[in-house]
Amino acid sequence: MSAAVGQPRLLVVASISVIVLLIASQLSSPLPSKVFNSFAQALRRLQGITSTFSPPRQRVVVMAGNLAMKTPLLHLRDGNKVPMLAFGTGTAWFKEPEDHGKFDEDLVLMTKSALEAGFRHLDCAEMYDNEAEVGKAIKDSGIPRQELFVTTKVANGIKDVPRAIEESLKKLQLDYVDLYLVHEPWKLHTPQDYRNVWRGKEEVKTSGKAKSIGVSNFVRKDVEMILNGSPKELPAVVQLEYHPYIQRENDDVPYIPWLQEQGLQVEAFKGLSPLARCPEGPLVGPLARMAKSHNVSDSAVMLRWFLQQNIVAITTTRKEERLREYAEALTFELTADEMDEIFTEGKKLFKRFYFPERYDADDRS
Repeated sequence: MSAAVGQPRLLVVASISVIVLLIASQLSSPLPSKVFNSFAQALRRLQGITSTFSPPRQRVVVMAGNLAMKTPLLHLRDGNKVPMLAFGTGTAWFKEPEDHGKFDEDLVLMTKSALEAGFRHLDCAEMYDNEAEVGKAIKDSGIPRQELFVTTKVANGIKDVPRAIEESLKKLQLDYVDLYLVHEPWKLHTPQDYRNVWRGKEEVKTSGKAKSIGVSNFVRKDVEMILNGSPKELPAVVQLEYHPYIQRENDDVPYIPWLQEQGLQVEAFKGLSPLARCPEGPLVGPLARMAKSHNVSDSAVMLRWFLQQNIVAITTTRKEERLREYAEALTFELTADEMDEIFTEGKKLFKRFYFPERYDADDRS
């Protein structure tokens, strides 16, 4: 049966089922519960079938609640939990210097679409200059604050972290963020610099204005500066560029497992780079084959690779239909052989996309 012919018939049947249920509810002698329940189950199945034929935006709406419920939660060392699939506002949405101060209504709409689609983890940053847009989307969504996980980061305000969080919270229209990260280590030059910024983070956490604290773009020597600085509160998260073309290994010493052994959970950004930025790379063919095998998008395969490593996947888009593709990452599992193939093929190409000029050409940390 074609979609064009099948959809009206299914809708008619669904409508009849609704009418029967409504009539039954008004009868003085109601239908037996088994009959009533069977009608309800049939209607739910029909709703699922008809959604297959809906246009892209409606499909996103139909699966909205499911994504929120199915997204796995990663436990942090401080007892908090982070949704492992996040909508980011960096790569596709950060503002160029000439656009700073301009309000981006398109980002508000896309963030609301992500929330509508079931994303409950939003990642933004002071540096992106779009916290105000994220805040408006959250407010407009009507979703209870406790159902959301909001991350932001400090960079320009690193000299006074407590003041910086106040400015971020004002833009976000929030009383607290769930995760507050040091965006980058490049303004930290001495052990005292690291201690100072981390004490600021600890103060923010103690005040309740951030539930968890961590770092971003820190390589091992940077993390060790924090760990060796007698911190009262250990970092809960390290966020960094991580994908098959930058597996964070120098001299065969893997960084990601080391972080996890220290109790630091990992979040990955630019995770779809093998697809979006390397169209001739060695993974294009294998990812397409795996996507066909699992009947999902190649983006879903790539995101699934992170989830099965217990790594939070931060992704973004300017196209609403991509949100559904990303949600497919929660619907299947890669085999051990598929996971290994992605690791192996990925090592055939090295690519760093986030500020590569700050690293030596052969530095894979």
